[in-house]
Amino acid sequence: MTDRMAWDPLHRELDRWQAAGRVARFWLRDDDAVEPTQALETLMVLTGESRVPLMLAVIPGLTGEALAVRLAEEAAVAVAVHGWSHTNHAGPEGKKQELGGKRPADAVLGELREGFKLLERLHPVRFLPVLVPPWNRIDPALIPALPGLGFAALSVYGRAKQGGPVPLLNTHVDIIDWHGTRGGRSEAELVAELVAELRDRFAGSDEPVGVLTHHLVHDAAAWDFLSALFAATGRHPAVRWSSASELLEHVAQKCAAVLR
Repeated sequence: MTDRMAWDPLHRELDRWQAAGRVARFWLRDDDAVEPTQALETLMVLTGESRVPLMLAVIPGLTGEALAVRLAEEAAVAVAVHGWSHTNHAGPEGKKQELGGKRPADAVLGELREGFKLLERLHPVRFLPVLVPPWNRIDPALIPALPGLGFAALSVYGRAKQGGPVPLLNTHVDIIDWHGTRGGRSEAELVAELVAELRDRFAGSDEPVGVLTHHLVHDAAAWDFLSALFAATGRHPAVRWSSASELLEHVAQKCAAVLR
């Protein structure tokens, strides 16, 4: 069940955008897709009914034809590269990381190249040349090599700092409580984060607000939050849910302008 009063701050902020004649852009990234599951079906039904475009970060080394067949007719779903096998190669004291650390760069880049080609083959219509590092972490030394592998953008977590070798299409609000229940976070906390991101954009940033989900670990609280978010934003004239492909074109143009 959702608490209607918890959503009042978001409604007020969006009304402020509407009064100013402005439209806030949102986008949705969901991580760790591998195969068709009931949780993935629930997510696609929810986003489809709400007309919210979805980018699935798919783990190349663990996926196959079954997911490709299921997504073949899903016009509003895009597929990005989620590392290779989502394997933690960090030491026992380090933060979890697949892309980098003490591994040879050639080994990491070789896996990314293979993952890129595999998903491009499996999802020729849905594929986007976007790298989503597992745990949102990648060794900065690897990033300059990404365009040579075909990647057009990198998607991690936090407000983007443009001007690097690869455009950033980031997420900003993660709905999962990874350090607590490992289910959905509280509505009040998530709404406060959304409002903070919107206020940042109202002040001048044109970065879209990225919402991050993980369908395989969603509990009732997570699903309830998404349903309420889509209901609150889908009916509001000051909100536009954008597709990752549309935003990819925008960030590429922005990056090119910065580099000129």
